[in-house]
Amino acid sequence: MLKGKKIILGVTASIAAYKSPMILRLLKKEGADVKVVMTPMAGDFVSPVTLSVLSGHPVMTDFYNGTNGTWNSHIDLGRWADLMVVAPLTACTIGKMVNGIADNLLVATYLSVRCPVILAPAMDVDMYSHPSTKRNNELLQSHGNVIIEPAEGELASGLTGKGRMQEPEIIIDRIKEVLADRKKQSAKKKMTD
Repeated sequence: MLKGKKIILGVTASIAAYKSPMILRLLKKEGADVKVVMTPMAGDFVSPVTLSVLSGHPVMTDFYNGTNGTWNSHIDLGRWADLMVVAPLTACTIGKMVNGIADNLLVATYLSVRCPVILAPAMDVDMYSHPSTKRNNELLQSHGNVIIEPAEGELASGLTGKGRMQEPEIIIDRIKEVLADRKKQSAKKKMTD
């Protein structure tokens, strides 16, 4: 199902980023070509080197490489992808996506993609249940994004509640469902043309 699919894995600055390498491994195991885009602070939670080795591509964290001037084109990346998944997704990045604040490569890429987008929020229970976060999630869904609701359980803060990013296997299953639905829609469209 994922063989040959081109997927952008977005990673934001959340403790749940420790699950991102497993998501990447599972995508690669299924035959996907994965490029990773991280927010600048995400590297404080998971190593870009780890994600680069697992993906086989350099990890992109900024619009350009300050050492050699290489440009990371969010537009080219957005046109390259068959699907974008952001896991984990913080409240901060949700707010930026909703309002089109492209002050980092991940949000600029999100605004440039022409493919389905799957979002896997991860945050503390009070942040997730806050009216602003609820409204922003509803807006993201109204823009056609697929949101994988977080699980309930023990959180990094020591609190218990809804906010844990779903397990990598659940995220992979949802990716397969979204791509299968897209394939069906494309086939239907061809039949009616």
